[in-house]
Amino acid sequence: MTDLPRPDNENLTRDEAAARARVVRTHDYAIDLDFSAAADPQTDTFPVRTRLTFDAEKGASTFLDYLGARVDAVTLNGVPQDVAAIVDGARIVLSPLAANNVVEIVSVSIYSRSGEGVHRFVDPADGATYLYSQNEPVDCRRIYPCFDQPDLKARFRVTITADASWHVAANGALESERSAGPQTSTRVFAETEPMSTYITTFLAGPYALWHDEYAGRTASGVESVIPLGIAVRASLAPSMDADEVFEITKQGLDWFHRSFDVAYPWGKYDQVFVPEYNLGAMENPGLVTFTEHYVFTSPATEAQHEQRANTILHEMCHMWFGDLVTMRWWDDLWLKESFADYVGTLATAEATRFTTAWTTFASRRKAWAYRQDQFPTTHPIVADIIDLEAADQNFDGITYAKGASVLKQLSAFVGQDAFLAAARTYFARHAWGNTTLDDFLQALEEASGHDMQWWADAWLTTAGVNRLRVATTVDGDAIASAVLHQDGVDPRTGQTVLRPHVLRIGVYDPDEDPAAFETALDVRIDGSEVAIPELVGTPANRILLPNDGDLTYAKIMPDPHSLAVMLDAGLDDELARATALAGAWNLVRDGELPAARFVDGAVANQHLLEDSGVLAQVLQQAGAGLAAYTTADERPRLLARWIALLVDEIAEDAEPSDRRTVLLRTLFAALGEVRSPAEPVLDVVRSWMDDPAFALGEELTWDAWVALAAHGEADAGALRAAQSAAPTAVSAVGLIRALAARPDAAVKDAARAAAYAGRSADGAVLSNDELQATIDGLGIDPHDVGGGHDADYWQRIDHVWTAQSQGQATRVVSGLFPGHAELADGDAERHPLVVAAQGWLDARPDAPHALRRIVIERLDDLRRRLRAQAASA
Repeated sequence: MTDLPRPDNENLTRDEAAARARVVRTHDYAIDLDFSAAADPQTDTFPVRTRLTFDAEKGASTFLDYLGARVDAVTLNGVPQDVAAIVDGARIVLSPLAANNVVEIVSVSIYSRSGEGVHRFVDPADGATYLYSQNEPVDCRRIYPCFDQPDLKARFRVTITADASWHVAANGALESERSAGPQTSTRVFAETEPMSTYITTFLAGPYALWHDEYAGRTASGVESVIPLGIAVRASLAPSMDADEVFEITKQGLDWFHRSFDVAYPWGKYDQVFVPEYNLGAMENPGLVTFTEHYVFTSPATEAQHEQRANTILHEMCHMWFGDLVTMRWWDDLWLKESFADYVGTLATAEATRFTTAWTTFASRRKAWAYRQDQFPTTHPIVADIIDLEAADQNFDGITYAKGASVLKQLSAFVGQDAFLAAARTYFARHAWGNTTLDDFLQALEEASGHDMQWWADAWLTTAGVNRLRVATTVDGDAIASAVLHQDGVDPRTGQTVLRPHVLRIGVYDPDEDPAAFETALDVRIDGSEVAIPELVGTPANRILLPNDGDLTYAKIMPDPHSLAVMLDAGLDDELARATALAGAWNLVRDGELPAARFVDGAVANQHLLEDSGVLAQVLQQAGAGLAAYTTADERPRLLARWIALLVDEIAEDAEPSDRRTVLLRTLFAALGEVRSPAEPVLDVVRSWMDDPAFALGEELTWDAWVALAAHGEADAGALRAAQSAAPTAVSAVGLIRALAARPDAAVKDAARAAAYAGRSADGAVLSNDELQATIDGLGIDPHDVGGGHDADYWQRIDHVWTAQSQGQATRVVSGLFPGHAELADGDAERHPLVVAAQGWLDARPDAPHALRRIVIERLDDLRRRLRAQAASA
């Protein structure tokens, strides 16, 4: 693989993009990609020919973005250019421009192993080569020269030359195919509608295919017939449940046609599941890409099926909100992602069998948002994205999950009908164009009659999480007064932030087991407090759940009596349980509830939790709390008790089930934290692996191998033999993780060196999945044999940032951060690891903003760990 340092001018700024957009008006691209040598492991590049037409201010200058191996020729308006003079790092300078321009470029681009640009993967199962592309936010420039910013839309006509036996695809439908030589052909694809560069996509390889067709109509009666396709690696074809994916797709298209009243505008609807994907999915119109983790080769829980359905509908929502109408710049990235996160969950709940999708959202998705929003680096939902590095970092819990939570609150505020009516107006008014937040707010004002600027100022331009609690006074056995209180602080400024909330207070009877729902009280709070007169005179022992139904975005602070019942007896509604336990976990992270107390609540609630996604989230939080938020002297005892409980619970589930799968995953993770598991536990794990009736599947089997390896119970020979017996993508990554988990200082040193270099010991470039597996295995270190390298980290991360792509460097800087601190060595301000991290930040004020952000966030995690340990002590 070709090594190229990151150019100094790779990081396009918002001001540069805006200046370019004032000069340039794009029309169309013709892109010719040659993948004919892709299967040759000695060939790490591919030829590209690009023809671009655009209008410009006469006499002006502009530049194209390109991160390829080299540029061989450039012709501007028929005039050959001096390549050496106009290629400047990540840019190709074009000057002087005419009013109407044609630029033609011959170049060579690089196959990716990081999931950025055209990614090349060789299947360990059969040696077949697969290609796919991933471009958001700005990796299109790794494939072909372009104006790589969202507001310079164009039509695209693509030609791909590749192995004639391969499946080859792009955004447009296949128009024709012609021979290009022995065993090679050239495919020509239909010109697309106007779209942004970041959603162009290309696919090539011996993919297995399925076909179907959707026929439906919009709310106003416009008929729509859409060819449907699914593609996956040939070796995964037996595991592809195409019927379910097609069913979800058709249900989604029906829902969106009915709700948006705009026919799907992109022709065909192909969905492809690809290896080593660095995202969950991507909304490329006509050719949506998904991680192949959604092709279940092991027993999959109903929650995993729900998550896949939610992702399918999230990406489908983007066909309208994001692709048809697109943000002008990445400041408004949140709007398309938050909208798709909210509406995708809404569509999942209303159109598919997964009617409890909001329960999973409350438990899992919002946990991501709450964590991100309490970092010192938090930002308003409408973020200030000054450059591309900032854009890349902002695919975060605020942009997705907080934004979606706030849009759910908005829907409660204005009504769902008004919300969807605003969307229909927005699509009709801005189809094929680019917009800002103000355009959507205007449509909302028209649909709802509300002043949306006031609402937007409160919710979208401030940062941080509000807290909600109900304070009561008691007269005898009855409530004498009840007040809902709100507080909140912006972590960036320390300033108080109060927001308008439309929510419900759930009232539950504690005399039932679990506590039985009685009623929900509708409440609106705009300031710091509001009275709840409906509670006056009701029994004082009633359980009160702020934000019942999870309508708003806030941390809840149950009163001590209510919290105790929520943890010990539980509530009799699944969404209420998820909301209550999410609130309790926030208390643990804030150092206000000991981790062991939360674990007791997780154990008490586990048999009530019907949703396997919520069960998995709560048990994962319990395990993480024991591993990080308890003190070093009490942790071994607590973890041993936790592992014993999990083993007993697994033994009670004689047959495979979602619950058993969740318990097994939790156990194998816990075994990576405890120094000396009880002797029989590892023997029991090995017996499960050897028992065909136990049906672990390959993913759980490799989780088990990792747990055994971490305790020296599986050597390199055994691990390699297991992988050779079943060579798949899952086993290849599992092997890397297991080898790095072994309790040997030399093993840990080798894994660390590989991560810093981005290469294995034999010099091969690590793919994104291989790098992550190396880091994950290195981090599994229950015997503490991999320490002593903290100072080295601070000497190396600057080089990592410049030597590896931003995606790969982020994995290394975040994953190797020295964060396993113990309270006995110092508190949240004086611990040596805290002092070292703060010292680096103080000494490097001019370090790249995105790099500093990672360090600041990991430092905040470190301080939170120590504060929670203090609370636990």
